[in-house]
Amino acid sequence: MSDIKKIAVLTSGGDAPGMNSALRAVVFSASQFGIGVTGILRGYDGLLDWETRELALDDVRNINNQGGTILYTSRSERFLQPQYRKQAAENLKRHGIDALVAIGGDGTLRGAIAFQEEGINTICIPGTIDRDVSCTEYTLGFDTAANTATEAIDRIRDSSVSHGRCSVVEVMGRKRGYIALWAGMAASADAIVLPEKWDGNFDSVTDTIKRRHADGKNSYLVVVAEGVTDAPELAERIREHTGIDSRVSVLGYVQRGGQPTAKDRMYGSLMGAFAIELLHQGKENRIVAIKNDLLVDYDLAEAVEIQNNQLDSFQYELSLRLAESITP
Repeated sequence: MSDIKKIAVLTSGGDAPGMNSALRAVVFSASQFGIGVTGILRGYDGLLDWETRELALDDVRNINNQGGTILYTSRSERFLQPQYRKQAAENLKRHGIDALVAIGGDGTLRGAIAFQEEGINTICIPGTIDRDVSCTEYTLGFDTAANTATEAIDRIRDSSVSHGRCSVVEVMGRKRGYIALWAGMAASADAIVLPEKWDGNFDSVTDTIKRRHADGKNSYLVVVAEGVTDAPELAERIREHTGIDSRVSVLGYVQRGGQPTAKDRMYGSLMGAFAIELLHQGKENRIVAIKNDLLVDYDLAEAVEIQNNQLDSFQYELSLRLAESITP
């Protein structure tokens, strides 16, 4: 068993619904073992500048339904440099912190790996709407983001039907296409552009729209993941090649905000509690993960080496059958 008496917790990188649930579970679980919790504000930057608040049960008791993160977050450029990581470690040691719980995405994980050189025991919880941490089948925030995107696309489609136009909707997911895939399938998109599959062939999209038009359809929906291709250019090509009025909607940060779904609240609670259980067991430098819908943990360095960046093959094949055409 561990002799940990005090820990710090932070949220880093892009905010994700469910982070507050994980934070709440960390504080509640730590209290059961007599462990004090210091909240670090603004992620790794706050660790460097020592911006903190002590967290008691009443501070987190009713935050499950809140989006974002009550600890705030940032993407710290300074933390990439060894001298600043040393400074952060000294801050923790000077204030009697025995371990750090870091909630965030791939950048947070890599920062934690580098932090090991300073002798800081860090437990990571994957929180990112993109679902782009390869060692885990689920990351906090994805379900909320996918549901938010689907609801927005449904509303946009209503207008497309009324005007007989094509809507090109850009969703988040620069490296992973899960939000585009799930929201596109849920909203019955005519074509979905994914980072894992896009080969630059605009004709595959415009030809799909032409076929739909020839079948008598009067409105169309294309869902595209951000950064894969230029959404306005895609809409213009659709207009040029089909003669159909095409409009672009960029959902942007609306996908990050809002109340977390029950799934994100539940997984956040499970992951937060499991992180404290790992510390109580005396484990060091681990990441909490989901495998076959069960909680597991990996060594941080091992987690980075796990490469599983492909979309689930069955989900992808199903999307082909349901939409008849998803950009190959």
